[in-house]
Amino acid sequence: MKSSEISKEVYISKVKALLGKELHLEKDVEVGKTNGFSNGSHEDEQDEEAMGTDDVKSPPPSKGKAGRRSKSNGDSKKSPASARVTRNKFPTHLTYCGCTHVFILPYGFLSPFQLDEPEMLTDERLSLFDSNEDGFESYDDLPQHRITNFSVYDKRGHLCPFDSGLIEKNVELYFSCAVKPIYDDNPCLDGGVPAKKLGPINAWWITGFDGGEKALIGFTTAFADYILMQPSEEYAPIFALMQEKIYMSKIVVEFLQKNPDVTYEDLLNKIETTVPPAGLNFNCFTEDTLLRHAQFVVEQVESYDEAGDSDEQPIIVTPCMRDLIKLAGVTLGKRRAARRQAIRHPTKIEKDSKGPTKATTTKLVYQIFDAFFSDQIEQNDKESALKRQRCGVCEVCQSPDCGKCTACKDMIKFGGSGRSKQACKQRRCPNLAVKEAEDDEIVEEDVLVEKAKKDANTKKKKQTQCKLAWIGKPILGKKHYYKKVSINDEVLEVGDCVSVLSDDPSVPLYLARITSMWEGSHGKTFHAHWFLRGIHTALGESSDPLELVVVDECEDMLLSYVHEKVNVMYKAPSNNWFMEGGMDVDVKVVEDDGKSFFYQFWYDTEFARFETPPKTSEPEDCKYRFCGSCARIKERAEQEVPQAFEPLENESGDTKVLYALACFKGEQFKIGDGVYLPPDSFSFNMKPASPVKRSHRKEDVDEDLYPEYYRKSSDYIKGSNLDAPEPFRVGRIKEIFCHRRSNGKSDTADVKLTLYKFYRPENTHKGVKASYHADINQLYWSDEEVTVRMSEVLGRCQIEYAEDLIESVQDYSSGGPDRFYFLEAYNARSKSFEDPPNHARSAVHKGKGKGKGKASQEQQDSNVGPQMPKVPKYRTLDVFSGCGGLSEGFHQAGISESLWAIEMWEPAAQAFRLNNPGTTVFTEDCNVLLKLVMSGEKTNSLGQKLPQKGDVEMLCGGPPCQGFSGMNRFNSRTYSKFKNSLVVSYLSYCDYYRPKFFLLENVRNFVSFKNSMVLKLTLRCLVRMGYQCTFGVLQAGQYGVAQTRRRAIILAAAPGEKLPRYPEPLHVFAPRACALSVVVDEKRYVSNVTRGNGGIYRTITVRDSMSDLPEIRNGASALEISYNGEPQSWFQRQIRGTQYQPILRDHICKDMSALVEGRMRHIPLAPGSDWRDLPNIEVRLKDGTMTKKLRYTHTDKKNGRSSTGALRGVCTCAGGKPCDPADRQFNTLIPWCLPHTGNRHNHWAGLYGRLEWDGFFSTTVTNPEPMGKQGRVLHPEQHRVVSVRECARSQGFPDTYRFFGNILDKHRQVGNAVPPPLSRAIGLEIKKCVIERMKEEETTGA
Repeated sequence: MKSSEISKEVYISKVKALLGKELHLEKDVEVGKTNGFSNGSHEDEQDEEAMGTDDVKSPPPSKGKAGRRSKSNGDSKKSPASARVTRNKFPTHLTYCGCTHVFILPYGFLSPFQLDEPEMLTDERLSLFDSNEDGFESYDDLPQHRITNFSVYDKRGHLCPFDSGLIEKNVELYFSCAVKPIYDDNPCLDGGVPAKKLGPINAWWITGFDGGEKALIGFTTAFADYILMQPSEEYAPIFALMQEKIYMSKIVVEFLQKNPDVTYEDLLNKIETTVPPAGLNFNCFTEDTLLRHAQFVVEQVESYDEAGDSDEQPIIVTPCMRDLIKLAGVTLGKRRAARRQAIRHPTKIEKDSKGPTKATTTKLVYQIFDAFFSDQIEQNDKESALKRQRCGVCEVCQSPDCGKCTACKDMIKFGGSGRSKQACKQRRCPNLAVKEAEDDEIVEEDVLVEKAKKDANTKKKKQTQCKLAWIGKPILGKKHYYKKVSINDEVLEVGDCVSVLSDDPSVPLYLARITSMWEGSHGKTFHAHWFLRGIHTALGESSDPLELVVVDECEDMLLSYVHEKVNVMYKAPSNNWFMEGGMDVDVKVVEDDGKSFFYQFWYDTEFARFETPPKTSEPEDCKYRFCGSCARIKERAEQEVPQAFEPLENESGDTKVLYALACFKGEQFKIGDGVYLPPDSFSFNMKPASPVKRSHRKEDVDEDLYPEYYRKSSDYIKGSNLDAPEPFRVGRIKEIFCHRRSNGKSDTADVKLTLYKFYRPENTHKGVKASYHADINQLYWSDEEVTVRMSEVLGRCQIEYAEDLIESVQDYSSGGPDRFYFLEAYNARSKSFEDPPNHARSAVHKGKGKGKGKASQEQQDSNVGPQMPKVPKYRTLDVFSGCGGLSEGFHQAGISESLWAIEMWEPAAQAFRLNNPGTTVFTEDCNVLLKLVMSGEKTNSLGQKLPQKGDVEMLCGGPPCQGFSGMNRFNSRTYSKFKNSLVVSYLSYCDYYRPKFFLLENVRNFVSFKNSMVLKLTLRCLVRMGYQCTFGVLQAGQYGVAQTRRRAIILAAAPGEKLPRYPEPLHVFAPRACALSVVVDEKRYVSNVTRGNGGIYRTITVRDSMSDLPEIRNGASALEISYNGEPQSWFQRQIRGTQYQPILRDHICKDMSALVEGRMRHIPLAPGSDWRDLPNIEVRLKDGTMTKKLRYTHTDKKNGRSSTGALRGVCTCAGGKPCDPADRQFNTLIPWCLPHTGNRHNHWAGLYGRLEWDGFFSTTVTNPEPMGKQGRVLHPEQHRVVSVRECARSQGFPDTYRFFGNILDKHRQVGNAVPPPLSRAIGLEIKKCVIERMKEEETTGA
């Protein structure tokens, strides 16, 4: 889009008057000969001449020759992307640029040596025709030539830009030049044929989106196509402006064609790092340039899409383009609606077809994805054919069908069959395409909590008429139990399985196992232990219709409800299960006769966990009446009730009975144990000043100076910890007791505890500042006591007096979570810190020990930490490893040894090698590697040794989801992409190698893509392989990083292993960021965490993360500098490591342009500051240029006027009218595009936002940009974006962790990684499962 601003009203009126006169004069223009783009605004003459000051680069010309264009219309054969032509029309607002009101005699305008067009085309120097002009008729295609030294002008001789809308107004434009043969790409005049008044121009176009150096720009007249080379001296300034935005379009189209899933920030990086080719008179692009030309760029993209194949995904719906459209407020469909002739395409340069390879799959994965779901996709295709195809309000929708494209020709009204039901290709609605893409992508950090229907477990059953008779004698007990019964002459025994009819004929038969039968008061009764069909689990319609799961649901019911006997078989994993991966297996397990089913797993309906059915030992005396479901339900209920054991003698009185021991939720609690309690369970004698939730809004703001401040109506600041809950209270058990009833017996139903309270540093009079410097697990003893109910206890912890430890505090603390220590006692009355009393110290030893270290050691032995017993490190393959965040966390947990990693992107692979020198890192396509291994190869082409079957014990990775992400259903195109995706390849790795543990990490929305079908298919594959599995969403901020980052984690464990649980949150975190439930098929699932949003530690803040890092400036590039100081916080001490490291690496930040730097400098330091706090002033930038003040020229229908009566709108659209491109403004401190589109985008809250010292990072992105999707990237105090090291700290990477490549490579490595503290927490849970299995094996072995 040609951008500019018009500052002189007089100038505008004169131009309009002149244009009006021009339009009346031009009567002889052929309607229908124009085509191209309407591209936006124009510039006043000052801007035109000064355009060289804009930060823009232009596209390099293609080396290849432009081919011929066919005369056929829009239904002509579609072109490869690389050579698509985009045809352009001109904006409705225009000026005669550069030389208004001056008549120019263009190149030899009156020279008798210049030839007219028909005469020139027959010149022998062009050697295309002989002197017979009738030769034109014999050519299907127009001839093509190159032109140099050209000028474009109207009938009166005004020099004109050809991209500014004149053609649409039927103004005839002509050009004079030297014409050269198509093969002569030398721009000098030698050999050229001088020509005058060629034209009028019917269309201008761009081609050469093929990676060549420059885009090719061309004109079409009635006689020929002309490819432009070099303008005349007079025309050069005007042409330079056009080249700038044309080259910008070329960069965008080529970049997005090859990288459709990149972000807006990635595009900015591409633009800012592209060096313009020689010969263009500008030297760099900035974001301002992109926004300035956004309308033009988007129109080029629309045109490019239009010329593409119908099955290609349009570039216009890519995430990057959608962000640009929103930010710049682009109007879609303008150019296409205005065009009156179908686009014609030249012969195309071959498209670069390089893309991801076809997925390598095992037979099992292939069968599931190919065979099981073809019907499903067919059904969805039928449904999607009925979908609305246009918005109905844009100009494209309101234009008539063209009648010429293939879709129109098939329409009945144009004499076609009407079978294809495709919309006219000229009327493909861009708004709807973009809207659907938007709907597909929920913003990750603000996922709305979906409404789930209540899961009705009550089964409405239907009785049947049947003959019932007991067989055999009853077994006497409380009831008359029987082992056999005859139903309609069919014998049923205890242990048999039956079907039960539903009251609702649309509901399939219920299936149950008979666990007991007896003669009841209402008739012959049985106890039914229900099975669940796969369709009623999280697998939904993806499940095997014959597969059932065992659930803990059972009930008593009359035998008259039994429909018939069925066969339910337990499918146990084979003895050779680990080596069966990738083999040809038959999917069929039982015959599909309506009566045969099988099951592999027990299923937890609340947490969606598929586990190996529990072994329940049936008591010998009641085999005929034992129900495993009843036993497990009873056991769980008992665990929920606190119980006291081992009464003690109580000398103090008769009111209470003391005990030495209590049990609750499967844990034992003794006197002297530490416990967690909810924050509201007790308060402290010391009342610290809590952070006041004060409004950050200033009341008396000068609205003329800060015209956008009014948009900050909400007090909510993204990234603030003000709403974060307090961590758990910590106490030590002094007494376990029950009150004595009046009859003298103990009231065991109500177990109580007397506790000593422990203060955290922030609970003392020193407040939050004290916690910043203290260890996160440091407490203060107090003699304050409190009595609480045992049922309030949330868990057990270990609290030691530091002087009694036989190891260092660091070693003790690193032994796992739930380990606290104290050095001092706190006296709230005197606000003083003292030595702890003797009873505080001796209580540590739980009354057992004699010496300082001995008892403490005994206690550590009894309190099994993650280090006991010794757990072997599993041989791990990390696929899509990135720089290694996932593996780093597993290494810290001591659970894995990364022997192999696969990472295609070289800089990330190098980073992985730097940090894991013993790992074999493959920089190859994972599909190629799997194919090699499956075909029996031992090494790859580089001689690297490939892992073989049986080698891989743990598989982890985060496969990219490009091409099929989104919330809508699959259709055949997106489904085929999914079948060929890296998720499917990754599942095939799992099937082939059959590791003991499997982890798939992905964005939170992985569990919601395609109505959760992506999740269901993933789980379906794992279940079919025989894996126990589950899914959940975790918030990294709850595991020790100052960042909100929600991630979906799928866990799987092989038969014989324990399926890990998700780790309990360690740190409290902002509740808004902790909505972690997942709705699948209208049922809400939660991960297994029991503590909700609570945590044992306080939240980690930005201050904790990076306050110790030395100050640097915008663009700092020194790779190694000195720390210049000691670590200040617990987090900083951990992240720097125990080894003394004097050198700080990668504390480097992006060098932002002068305008962006000027804006950052004017963002205040107060919490919550962003672009809305910018003053509307003129500022001299570091490059010596001056910014302009933003002018408010329109009424804002939504926001009214300011308190001083000033206007608030910056575009006609603020008043409800269509956008006027002439309203665009640039080089202003307040970016024009933000108030332009702010009303419909939450005021763009957070763009140019500063981090808050006491808050947290938004999700760390791969490229920090102040106007990116995640704009809160400014340092809290310094005028720059965050550095690579600061981002790495926000992810929890140790300071010793190395990254590789340039600054943007490093940002990308950090932003794409899994935070190591999150993977460490998961690794520790896997470790717990291994320890549990090892203990069970020891017990059974013994």
